[in-house]
Amino acid sequence: MIDDLLNPASLPDPTEHVSLIQTHISLVFVADNFVYKVKKPVNFGFLDFTTLEKRKHYCFQEVRLNQRLAQDIYLGVLPIIHDGGGYHIGEGEGGDVVDYTVKMKKIPQHTLMKSLFNRDELREEHLREIAHVLADFHRNAERSPEIDKFGEPEAFRVNTDENFEQTERYKGTTIEEADFYALRDWTDRFYMENGGLFRERIREGKIRDCHGDLHMEHICLTDKLSIIDCIEFNDRFRYSDILADIAFLLMDLEYQGGKGFADQLWEFYGQQAGEAGMEPLLAFYKVYRAYVRGKVTSFRLDDDQIGPREKEAAAQTAVRYFQLARSYI
Repeated sequence: MIDDLLNPASLPDPTEHVSLIQTHISLVFVADNFVYKVKKPVNFGFLDFTTLEKRKHYCFQEVRLNQRLAQDIYLGVLPIIHDGGGYHIGEGEGGDVVDYTVKMKKIPQHTLMKSLFNRDELREEHLREIAHVLADFHRNAERSPEIDKFGEPEAFRVNTDENFEQTERYKGTTIEEADFYALRDWTDRFYMENGGLFRERIREGKIRDCHGDLHMEHICLTDKLSIIDCIEFNDRFRYSDILADIAFLLMDLEYQGGKGFADQLWEFYGQQAGEAGMEPLLAFYKVYRAYVRGKVTSFRLDDDQIGPREKEAAAQTAVRYFQLARSYI
């Protein structure tokens, strides 16, 4: 299927070039004007794309949820057809639907926040706009008694416990054994000492249906700021304290060496969202976010479709994320 979909004739829109980007959960076919994302049939516990019906469901979820912050970019869901002679995307006579893909408008890479940062073109006005858009999004994001439950320390602990369980096998590979235990113990103590803080956040209405994967490569600084690629595959990764959302972006800036920008963005966001003075809880969520990135990057070491060079690069990246998590404590 991959070989066929790299053929421009297999795509529904005219294109001269098609390239493939792989993540631990997706095949991303990049054409001249559009992008087609196919979910891999994987099960990591926190996500399950192993059946056709599940992949179809989560494709539609991805479009619906991402249209909150990127309505002009997420265009719909298309079937992948096998007609006996090969695979293609889009409707057609005959053949079987074997998978689904999310169709997106192609985003100019130079407009991404990370690209601007790397070119030393990220400015204060960009940070102010990002802070404004995110504070407004968080203020108006869905809230309900069901969502509130995910702000309880016992509920959020499911995420951090899962992180430590799923990274046990990477001790000595991408995370030092001493760092693993230090981070796990620190996290346990934070829950013990701050249960009241978590519950106060619920009372204040700070638990919302957020983005869940808020880092620099997902922020498009085009004429109309758009934010793409929210978490669609697991509600508990989106249902969270709004600080857990902004913490991801701040952590990402710091990972890239932009601590000054992170401090500035936090100042602007804190003013817009009324979050001044919440630095201890913010630090907790930055530890969590850095650890998650270390974990999911480590997963690439177990992907049979990735070569040795890519695996080595992934291992080095994971090491840096785990080291950043340790630095926060």
